[in-house]
Amino acid sequence: MKKVLVLGASGYVGSQLLTQLCDKGYLVTAAARQIDYLASRVTPHPNLSITFLDLADRDATQALIPQFDLIYFLVHGMAHGHDFLDYELSLAENFRHALTNSKVQHVIYLSAIQPQTGNSEHLKARRMTGEILRKSGVPITELRAGVIIGAGSAAFEIMRDFVYNMPLLITPKWVDSKANPIALHNLNHYLLCFSEELPTESSLYEVGGPDTLSYREQFKVIGHVINKPVKLWSTPLLTPKLASQWLGVVTSVPSSIGAALLSGLEHDFIAESDAIRTRFPQPLIPFKQMVEESIAAEGTFVRSEVWGFEPAALQRWQPGYGYYPKQTGATIETELSSDTLWQIVKQIGSRKEGYFFANILWRTREWLDLLFGGGRPIRRSPEGPELKVGDFIDSWKVIRCEPNQFLSLFFGMKGPGLGRLEFTLEDLGDRRRLNVTAWWHPQGLPGLLYWFAMMPAHMFIFKGMVKAIVRKAKELP
Repeated sequence: MKKVLVLGASGYVGSQLLTQLCDKGYLVTAAARQIDYLASRVTPHPNLSITFLDLADRDATQALIPQFDLIYFLVHGMAHGHDFLDYELSLAENFRHALTNSKVQHVIYLSAIQPQTGNSEHLKARRMTGEILRKSGVPITELRAGVIIGAGSAAFEIMRDFVYNMPLLITPKWVDSKANPIALHNLNHYLLCFSEELPTESSLYEVGGPDTLSYREQFKVIGHVINKPVKLWSTPLLTPKLASQWLGVVTSVPSSIGAALLSGLEHDFIAESDAIRTRFPQPLIPFKQMVEESIAAEGTFVRSEVWGFEPAALQRWQPGYGYYPKQTGATIETELSSDTLWQIVKQIGSRKEGYFFANILWRTREWLDLLFGGGRPIRRSPEGPELKVGDFIDSWKVIRCEPNQFLSLFFGMKGPGLGRLEFTLEDLGDRRRLNVTAWWHPQGLPGLLYWFAMMPAHMFIFKGMVKAIVRKAKELP
């Protein structure tokens, strides 16, 4: 069997490509930094294994890469922050170093279309990464894609959130730039076709869909599909930098990713894809159909281990909920053992410990549920000394539980969105890290307003919460 490695497997394209590669009979290894998240999102398969890899670790990269015949390089650093250009290129250099003199036969690299004018750090990083990889001596197939349309695609989610969340779309002038977006299904066809190739030299292809539209026209199509008329006002006053901050407020897509994408959308983004269409013909999905299928598939993120396959989450999810969650929390490190910390964490909601810190605020929120159409608070506690999936803790429900490691509670109160609260214990060797994180998928503008209204209380509560857990753990006999 061909041994295939997918780098960046926890990302949007990589995570859904894994099963399709396994079904072709390949032995597939998914490598990522967020392997717990990846494992909870991907359907298990006998041909699939998951391993941790940080490409910034040159030695670990050198040890892993030579073991494979085919490698998909789907890594990008858009979420890394302002210095992602240097970061991406350093990862590419580490990967190139590991490829040199290895027995890897083929690398498939998903890149981005390069506009004829303008300068984008994101697009520059994509181009320079390809140049670095081609120096390895291994045949590199670079696919340059524009906007990819599918549930979970950041560019699509930005547009979708704008239409759902805003009565008036205020956009930069780039809204009249043109693109020919490609459906995720069509992109996958090309990625899978190249898995069967054994090229002797590097090649480069652009990939795009059948329709070329301005972003203004794309917004109108999305509005038509969700039956929400679009009113749009574009202004030069909304610079890409200001627009990225604006995105962080009115969409669920992280600002760092939005900023990188926006810098590229200032220009026409049209793929010249005749070459790849001729080589691997397929029916290309029209833009309107892409949007319809993406909107219909958006609820699938709830049907995963991330949410413990919780029926209440499936029942409450509605079209318009943000695909990407807002998040906040707090972290603390301690020399205490994971077992000791867990003895306190598992008592959450108990009569003795309550919620560890600022219990009056937790109780107040429960009573405020009356304003959101809920009922009077119900006091409920787990039956046994050990937590298990399905236990109720007042208005919360245990949807995932891994003793000494992880606890996830489903937000059972009323509110304009879907939420969960997670406790994570990480072993750092001589120390342990305790994370408390709240995740919130907002339901349109009301969900965003609710999140920002709760933000001050969240920041206060979670910082006190992690400190209280450590303090109480130290007091255990």
